[in-house]
Amino acid sequence: MSGRGPGGGDHHPLLSWAIVGIAAAVLVVFTLAWAGGTLGAWVAGHGWDAPPFALSTLGDLVSSGASGPWPGVPAAAVYGGMLALLALPALPGALTVRVLLERAGRQKGLAGRGDLAAMCPKGIAARARELRPSLEGRDRLHADETGNLLGDLMPNGPELRSSHEDVELDLMAPRAGKSTGIAVPRVLRAQGAVLLTSNKSDVYAVTRAEREKAGTVWTFDPQGIAHSPRAMWWNLLGECHTTEGARRLAGHFVASVNDDSAKKDFWISAAQNTLTALFLAAARGGAPVRELLGWLADPADRTPVDLLRDAGLVAMAEQLQGTVRGAVETRDGIYETARQTVSCLLDPEILAWVTPDPRLPEFRPERHVLGHDTLYLLSKDGGGSAAGVIAGLADATMRAGVVAAERMGGRLDPPLTAVLDEAANVCRISDLPDLYSHFGSRGINVVTLLQSYRQGARVWGEIGMDALWSAATVKLLGAGLDDADFVQKISTLVGQYDVRTPTVSRGKEGTSRSYSYRQESVLPPDRIRALPKGTALLLATGVRPALIRLRPWYKEPGAGAISAAAKAETAAITERAAARLPGGLGLEQAGRDAAPA
Repeated sequence: MSGRGPGGGDHHPLLSWAIVGIAAAVLVVFTLAWAGGTLGAWVAGHGWDAPPFALSTLGDLVSSGASGPWPGVPAAAVYGGMLALLALPALPGALTVRVLLERAGRQKGLAGRGDLAAMCPKGIAARARELRPSLEGRDRLHADETGNLLGDLMPNGPELRSSHEDVELDLMAPRAGKSTGIAVPRVLRAQGAVLLTSNKSDVYAVTRAEREKAGTVWTFDPQGIAHSPRAMWWNLLGECHTTEGARRLAGHFVASVNDDSAKKDFWISAAQNTLTALFLAAARGGAPVRELLGWLADPADRTPVDLLRDAGLVAMAEQLQGTVRGAVETRDGIYETARQTVSCLLDPEILAWVTPDPRLPEFRPERHVLGHDTLYLLSKDGGGSAAGVIAGLADATMRAGVVAAERMGGRLDPPLTAVLDEAANVCRISDLPDLYSHFGSRGINVVTLLQSYRQGARVWGEIGMDALWSAATVKLLGAGLDDADFVQKISTLVGQYDVRTPTVSRGKEGTSRSYSYRQESVLPPDRIRALPKGTALLLATGVRPALIRLRPWYKEPGAGAISAAAKAETAAITERAAARLPGGLGLEQAGRDAAPA
């Protein structure tokens, strides 16, 4: 469309369309104002007396306001009717804009709200009612009763939760939000009993006061991570009355010094067999751990062999006696390896935590899993670590949960929450990959936190880590994953999407447009490595990958009171640390050592 201007020049081609558009907009707005004002007057009790639908009415409205077309009608009623009518087309328009913005802000190829419906509030609540009989018949459920909070779907939500039958594996670099965005919220929001392992006091300091409101807090701190005074004991040999229990405990001590459970040499395997026999003899014979250490120090001591025979375990007694009567060099090598695996028990402070003490309450795993109590398992990593003891107690607690679930009909209700922070350092359960999916089916919500895939492979081997990865129904990959091979595999796993490229051809016959397609990675490796802190890539079974924003505890409602309690707990840790330190270091140094990360 074109025309001639007053000076003989051509109009801009879009000018005429602009005039038509403005006229149409004025007509639409006037129509809504006319109908809305009349509706407002009618609602106010002045009857349906519409002014003429003409330009004169528009002029009166502009010059005199509501009193022009509708004399005697309150202006509030007229303008209220107009706004009500204007809101009718505005509401669907706003919803449409919101949907378009969400689609524009979401990375192509990743899951959206519809893909994750089963993890959104309605879907996860429906699943919770199926899994937890105690929720039957209740109209309203608290969000934390329905599942475990993962975070908010980027860019604008909703919040996503895993179900009570999911088991989780999280890989994030240090200071990427593992504690603040995962460990602390899981402990604070847990509905049943809690088990937490860690090599730092930060999660303990933040959550202890809140968990005391739910039930008894048990702190197992043999190496003084939180400098907590000993107020409990656990019978290390309590699970060793069967060959299976004794072998599992021996395996935990062996795993604490063996970086790859899939690569056990002769000495490691023989040491585990010997420890199994000694644990079994001590448990059946009622001997304390201190006496067991004496048997390790003196291979010629026949006491464990005799105890096994008295208990009717003749084959086990013969095997142990065969080891003792073997070549001296071989026997000494086996016993020395066994001594190294349990060397942490030579520390009297660690030994006291696993020795019966009539003055203190005994921690009973089978009771813990049925209530709302909290168990903190704290240990250092590296030399002198009590990791074998920590793994043994964590394993005993989770296996007690399995037994309790079987007695309940198959699933714990409420579920047991087990947060295995720094699992590769302080909680090396050698067959954890094999147990993972089994825990989920029993209502034991296990969350294993690792710094990288390679760290897990160092402990469980490549095959074991692959099994753990496959068994985890929910995986969160956070900031700082620097393993190039692993990140490339994740990029391949996330997949690709089609990119349409237009091509315009101009010739004598006119202009033609064609399209070609190519595939690009949804998330290239460099983008996965550069995920911002506080975000994570969610890989859940049965749905496309999604990007989520973690919900750190200090940004949630009630964070002020929790923060104040955490500061008080940190101050108490600092005081206890200062009291235990040798002279000269002072309170300031103790505070730096005990402060949460």
